[in-house]
Amino acid sequence: MSETAEVLRGRFAGVDLDALVDWRVVRTWLYWGMFWLMVTPTIGVIISSLFTFPDYLGTSHLQLTFGRLRPVHVNGVIMGAFSNLFIGECYYLVPRLCGVRVYVPMQWSGFGVAAAWVWNIGLMAGLISLPFGYNHGLEAGELPLFSEIPLFIVTAAATGQFLITIGQRLEPPLYVALWYLIGAFIWTTLNLILGSFILPYTISGINSAAFHGLYIHYIVGLWITPAGYVLIYYFLPVSVGNPLYAHKLSLVGFWSLALFYPFVGIHHYLYSPIADWAETIAIVTSMLLIVPVWTVVVNFFGTVNGKWSGFGKNLPAKFLIMGTIMYLFGCFQGSLEALRSIQQPTHFSDFVISHSHLTVFGTFVVWAIGGLVYLWPRVWGREQLWSWTLGNWSFWLITAGISTMGLVLTAAGLQQGFAWMNGTEWVDTVVWMRPYWVVRTFSGISMDTGMSLLVINLMMTALATSAEGVQPLPRGGGTPLPAGGPAE
Repeated sequence: MSETAEVLRGRFAGVDLDALVDWRVVRTWLYWGMFWLMVTPTIGVIISSLFTFPDYLGTSHLQLTFGRLRPVHVNGVIMGAFSNLFIGECYYLVPRLCGVRVYVPMQWSGFGVAAAWVWNIGLMAGLISLPFGYNHGLEAGELPLFSEIPLFIVTAAATGQFLITIGQRLEPPLYVALWYLIGAFIWTTLNLILGSFILPYTISGINSAAFHGLYIHYIVGLWITPAGYVLIYYFLPVSVGNPLYAHKLSLVGFWSLALFYPFVGIHHYLYSPIADWAETIAIVTSMLLIVPVWTVVVNFFGTVNGKWSGFGKNLPAKFLIMGTIMYLFGCFQGSLEALRSIQQPTHFSDFVISHSHLTVFGTFVVWAIGGLVYLWPRVWGREQLWSWTLGNWSFWLITAGISTMGLVLTAAGLQQGFAWMNGTEWVDTVVWMRPYWVVRTFSGISMDTGMSLLVINLMMTALATSAEGVQPLPRGGGTPLPAGGPAE
């Protein structure tokens, strides 16, 4: 029986939470996540170099142009690196929070592993096809239909699995991570119907632009964002050993996200033929997103209160809090961008690229990495990673890289935008941007180096376990305590 089972109360008393987890499924999804974590950000560095050396990949192959490779990078990071890590970590935390095994359709024990392979083979086929021109032409929705179908099927199947499991939970109250998990999977299943099967084929003209603005923000705000909240609301309390600061505050964040986010996508199309009332609603709700942002930031820092003294050695918590800081700055940028006066100098500039990197990578991928760093040693029955020093180097290389990229692209974007507004020729501004773009590439190299060292560390953790003859069975991990401390 795991160490955590001895301190559990209520209907969880005596339950071995480790025995509820299907570790083979968890490992499969995490392995794929680490694979994409190595591959798709590297493509980002490769194409960022085209800004300063436009011909270094040659000029005779369309497959190697920026327009063909960028969707490989974007979709690979979102649907590959982040989504695999998130789903794998869900297969760990859902049974722990529910006290029951994850539901398996038709008692097929290999269902979760098969789902991981279907997801990733479908994704790989789609990413390989993108450079050859198979593209829907919708940002973050470029994947061809033969790739989108398996992604949708797996998403819908995982949604059913987790909902049934949550319905069978031992205790009626839902921990907030499960609130966000339910939202993320249901919202995204519906959104994939819109983006994969309706939008590319039945909606055209300005309506296509409007619905695409909604679709892309549903990917970011109703998949990546609540999914990230699932991870940090689970892994931050257990990594620092503190109860969640405020459960009610977490629900304010959930309902404000659910209420405000569905309308924000059209803020990408201000000054367009889209109805002015729709643009105004998008602006207002974009500013109201400050509510969920501040509630989660306060909750996370409050959760760590009293444990800062040991924070330097707590690698998972460092990733999670660093991601929280990036979230604060990135979302502040995002809300400001929605204002008409701010969008004039920032739209189409590197300011937007700074925002997307600070949020998608700096926040949500980093939160997934924090969960991975906490979980992976436990998968292999170890207390910690193979090398804490190597893990710390990974943290600082990633932190330095994403921080530098955010600052440099913000400055570059503001210079670009105000130059355009002053009538400067676009070609002249390109020349001014070259120093910024060089720094951008090196910051990407720093991030990629950090992630490579991290994956090496994770692989060595697994290999060292095998070499030492340790059985790859997990030891006691944690489960979050309710706000205010453990139940009596």
